[in-house]
Amino acid sequence: MTKWMSVATPSALVVPAGAALADSSDTWGDGFGHIMWGGGFGMAGGLMMLLFWGAIIALIVFAVRGFSAGSGSGGNSDAAEILRERYAKGEIDDEEYEHRKAQLEK
Repeated sequence: MTKWMSVATPSALVVPAGAALADSSDTWGDGFGHIMWGGGFGMAGGLMMLLFWGAIIALIVFAVRGFSAGSGSGGNSDAAEILRERYAKGEIDDEEYEHRKAQLEK
């Protein structure tokens, strides 16, 4: 009988202590340390998180577009502009201008 009492007594002290620590009346979450909809910022915190990450992603997208716009891959409109500038400066003559202009329009 004393052997049974020595095992039961420590476990009898642990069970009530565990129940007191896992009190479900905690307003900060579900008793397991999770702060979800029951406390904290609730839905407003979730929306703020979405806005924050959306702003970060938008900044990255705008930065990539900004850096890639200056890479010089504009297409025919940039080439035609350069051709007109060279013609206006007198670097190329009428015949070469017309030939290159026809090549760009293809």
